[in-house]
Amino acid sequence: MPKAAHYAIIMVAVVLLIVLYNKALGSIPFLILSAYFFYFGWVQLARRKKKSR
Repeated sequence: MPKAAHYAIIMVAVVLLIVLYNKALGSIPFLILSAYFFYFGWVQLARRKKKSR
């Protein structure tokens, strides 16, 4: 995935954080971001394992 897509996802999450935080639903964007970063980390780890073989 290109870097621009990662930046776009993070920017959307920041906007959601601001909007939802004002409505007392601030934990939802953090949950979405944590799932995204977990997936991104998992993909990076798989790539590194594949390269080391």
